[in-house]
Amino acid sequence: MAETRSCNHGSWSPITNIIQDHLFSILLFLPIDSILSFSITCKRFRTIAYSDSLWESICRRDWGQTSVEAIKSAADSRCYHQLPWIKLYSQVYQLDSVLCQSLSDPNGDEGFPGPRASHSLNFVSGCLVLFGGGCEGGRHLDDTWVAYIGNDFKKTLNWQKINSGIPSGRFGHSCVVIGDYFVLFGGINDHGNRQNDAWVGQVVFHETFGITMSWKLLDVGSTAPPPRGAHAGCCIDNKRMLIHGGIGLSGIRLGDTWVLDLSENLNFGTWHEIVTHHPSPTARSGHTITYIGGNQTVLFGGRGLGYEVLNDVWLFDSSEDQLRWLQLLFELRNIPEGISLPRVGHSATLILGGRLLIYGGEDSYRRRKDDFWVLDISSIASIKMQSIATKRKVSLANMWKRLKSMGYKPKSRSFHRACADHSGRYLYVFGGMVDELTQPAEAMGLRFDSELFRVELMLQL
Repeated sequence: MAETRSCNHGSWSPITNIIQDHLFSILLFLPIDSILSFSITCKRFRTIAYSDSLWESICRRDWGQTSVEAIKSAADSRCYHQLPWIKLYSQVYQLDSVLCQSLSDPNGDEGFPGPRASHSLNFVSGCLVLFGGGCEGGRHLDDTWVAYIGNDFKKTLNWQKINSGIPSGRFGHSCVVIGDYFVLFGGINDHGNRQNDAWVGQVVFHETFGITMSWKLLDVGSTAPPPRGAHAGCCIDNKRMLIHGGIGLSGIRLGDTWVLDLSENLNFGTWHEIVTHHPSPTARSGHTITYIGGNQTVLFGGRGLGYEVLNDVWLFDSSEDQLRWLQLLFELRNIPEGISLPRVGHSATLILGGRLLIYGGEDSYRRRKDDFWVLDISSIASIKMQSIATKRKVSLANMWKRLKSMGYKPKSRSFHRACADHSGRYLYVFGGMVDELTQPAEAMGLRFDSELFRVELMLQL
């Protein structure tokens, strides 16, 4: 391989006289391959292109300020003086394993949320917030639990139960984080009634006074989506709520898409149904939609109208001038172990690097899963945009990767909930339906679970 050349030779180029700060700014507009190509042009440029300060800025560009600051804060607590940013960046995109650790109380569940499924679990203001769900006997729950984590991922969790009486008990609702607040929509109660109300919650942690928590009913005017549960929801553009599908009145599965625009102070909101003449996901329940940044949201899986379990992937484009769906096609046979991908009742969580970590769920025979998959569509942006412009479908086979799981072995589960901390490196998983029998006469060998465990992306810092 040719040696890296000095910049002070032969033919002169204006770029060699650009000061380092300006070169940094230029490089941050380039994709990674171009930055690495730039590094081989001469020794000075190689030094700049491989500097920790540049790669910290690249991580901020690609992962967001919040993730980088959370990683730095955790590193400071472990006395790391300088993070190897280029090494960290490479490891994130070559991730092949996760490490699980149980956080449940080995001495019993006193002071711990009880067994449940189809609840909500969010990470907001440094806290885990759990609400509602369904429990044994088909009963709903109306309790709210909060545990402060902050940036100390190794601390013992102390749950605090908030007795507010609102919102009313339900399961199969959606709850999304918007800034320092979270917004809850819909759900089903133990009488089978579907809801379409929206609530705004806020949790605040004080070093002296502890945790305070409040809920308020959101005024959305006269227009709202039809009542439903088992739908999918997420926050898009850091300011709006997106929902899709679910089970409506009379048990009918829905395929509609709605966006909730919120006022700046979150005192009121306005619902809009997204009606498009382009192809869109079919009616389903138990699926996921996850915002991955920019204008992009990913929908995966669920159970369809014919009770079939799905494995399709859709991209929702929320650009100001167009709100539309695009299907990303792939062949299961072209994916190692891809035959296990169809699922319902799974979780799909945004992790460090702008990818989705998909965990658990169940297949069409209600066999629960314990596998972890990464879904990465970040490398196909140009194909996506071209296909949207030409109204073509995209055929992709390399966006899936199954990860190895190390450490603690949690039970296979479905209809659990998962959320990531601010760094995107640590996930928290709670509850769900598991296969273990506790009573000989228990129907279908199912039981509700109250296990909490943490999933860590295996990175060598």
